[in-house]
Amino acid sequence: MSMMMRLIRTSLSLMLCLLIATTALAQSDNGPVIDTEGHPLEAGKDYYITPAITDVGGRATIVDNGTCPLFVGQENSDAEKGIAVFFTPFAKEDDVVRVNRDLQVQFSAATLCLQGTGWTLTERDGESGRRLIVAGGTGSYFRIGETQTKGVYNIGWCPTDVCPLCKFDCGTVGALQQNGNIFLALDGNALPVVFEKA
Repeated sequence: MSMMMRLIRTSLSLMLCLLIATTALAQSDNGPVIDTEGHPLEAGKDYYITPAITDVGGRATIVDNGTCPLFVGQENSDAEKGIAVFFTPFAKEDDVVRVNRDLQVQFSAATLCLQGTGWTLTERDGESGRRLIVAGGTGSYFRIGETQTKGVYNIGWCPTDVCPLCKFDCGTVGALQQNGNIFLALDGNALPVVFEKA
């Protein structure tokens, strides 16, 4: 075997080892998201999204603005029940929700709008300049990121599993108070949340 062939084989072997190590490292960073009882969030099961801090509104819900699609927001009070959601991971092999992996969020409810209740990112709001989230259609891909506190998360939009080569104006979901309602939107302060099994 020539020296050139040995160099090529060695290079290919090293590249394969590097690829395997990188893949294993990336998967270890995508541990399961856990609920308030310490269990991994299961794909397709119902959970309430609840603020991890007080005095910032209640659980996630659908906000009726009088037109379709309806907005994703929060209850005005933490005494109200909210509407449960379920998660559908982009990676079909995932049966649990994983940190920093693309997923769809959908309310476990029907509306009079006769369309899906998947969380969908909209254009920038003219008044606030923030990107609002509506409950309509099959939904955009979001992701759940860890915070400094175990079991507390941020929800963000940056669908890089869906399109690894795309450049996105990524953002984290936070609250936006307008006209007596609390909407969920990107481009402001992040809203730390926990997940409670419904």
